[in-house]
Amino acid sequence: MTPSLELAEAHYEVHSERPFYLGLIEFITSGPVVAMAWSGVEAISVARNIIGPTDGRAAAPGTIRGDLALDIGHNVIHGSDGEDTAAFELGLWFPEGLVEWVRDAETHIYE
Repeated sequence: MTPSLELAEAHYEVHSERPFYLGLIEFITSGPVVAMAWSGVEAISVARNIIGPTDGRAAAPGTIRGDLALDIGHNVIHGSDGEDTAAFELGLWFPEGLVEWVRDAETHIYE
């Protein structure tokens, strides 16, 4: 999907007074994105470790940003920073809700 201007503005509303806001809006609406919702035990902290810090130049090799991002303004990926933010963002990006299912492997991984 390619995010609409309205979706981008709602997503980044928290940054609307910051100098980099317009750059965020321009970048995220410049082409298609893959919107995903990850779930699982400590999903937010695990995802943020896989993603790496916002500045790709400071991210460790092997993280998404460490391998693919060189510019803090074009840092390739977004990850929610907490449960409240995740709930808000899921409502924006998936207004019809998520498809829920249990993979068979999960019955052997989680208690």
